[in-house]
Amino acid sequence: MPKPLVIAIAGCSGSGKTTLARELASEFEATIFPFDLYYRDLSHLPKEQRDKSNFDHPDSLESELIFEHIRLLSDGLPIRRPVYDFKTHSRVPNQFDPVTPTQVVIVEGILALHYPELLPFYNFSVYVDAPNEICLNRRIYRDMRERGRTEESVRAQFDATARPMAELYVIPSQHRADMVVKGTEALDWSIESIRVTLRKRNLLPH
Repeated sequence: MPKPLVIAIAGCSGSGKTTLARELASEFEATIFPFDLYYRDLSHLPKEQRDKSNFDHPDSLESELIFEHIRLLSDGLPIRRPVYDFKTHSRVPNQFDPVTPTQVVIVEGILALHYPELLPFYNFSVYVDAPNEICLNRRIYRDMRERGRTEESVRAQFDATARPMAELYVIPSQHRADMVVKGTEALDWSIESIRVTLRKRNLLPH
């Protein structure tokens, strides 16, 4: 199989990067690689300690496995992706999702542009920029609906870890992106801007 086009999409939590990644994946019939599924397994810790863990720091991710899996996908090879339970902050034991790369692979995560080791695998990269207040409101909506969290806990985590970690690790990675889009703009506009740029670089998938 020919090597796929690998596109990285980064941005702060709640910036709109996941929505953009999903829309692009639908547009290009792409395989999505979400960083969120690669959190380290915390099942050995008490539940209260798990809930207070810093999930916005690079150490919270099993980066070694991320590097290996993106390397394989970029070579057109399949992987066995871990299954992660966000409500318990743990990996589902002995369960994996088989993933075979398609013509386009979209790597999506707040730290997708943080690790220098990953940059050589990317053919193109996008950073999604959005104000803190927008990011917080979107995060509250998502975590209450999908991850069984309370608004109070989401706000506390945002102030304690999400915002400071973004300032340390996520926002500085913006300069590594090939282009920046606004997470507050119409999704259609962002998609079209990306398509135009890919076309100019002769990267637009057929």
